[in-house]
Amino acid sequence: QVQLVESGGGLVQAGTSLTLSCAASGDSMCITAMGWYRQAPGKERELVADITGDGTTNYADSVKGRFTISRDNAKNTVWLQMNSLKPEDTAVYYCNVGYLCGSDYDHWGQGTQVTVSS
Repeated sequence: QVQLVESGGGLVQAGTSLTLSCAASGDSMCITAMGWYRQAPGKERELVADITGDGTTNYADSVKGRFTISRDNAKNTVWLQMNSLKPEDTAVYYCNVGYLCGSDYDHWGQGTQVTVSS
């Protein structure tokens, strides 16, 4: 129904930057919010940031001022620009898309590993 393809993860040093991208298939008119979640080992998945179709953003307190989420509605693509990375940002990052058409609303990417070394 909707396929999400993520890219951009990797191993970086603390203080550096990384950008994640997620491209969604499907009808752009059906896509509502797009966002990024992360899950560190032994922890629950948590919201990092999300963005509505009109550009309203929401960030976890832990990333405010360091991460920026953006999207291109015509390309069904969402990005997460991550600056000043910290070791505690290490996690698997998942793209999430809300899709109004079809039987399922929430769609998830396969996850991309981000590892920040100190």
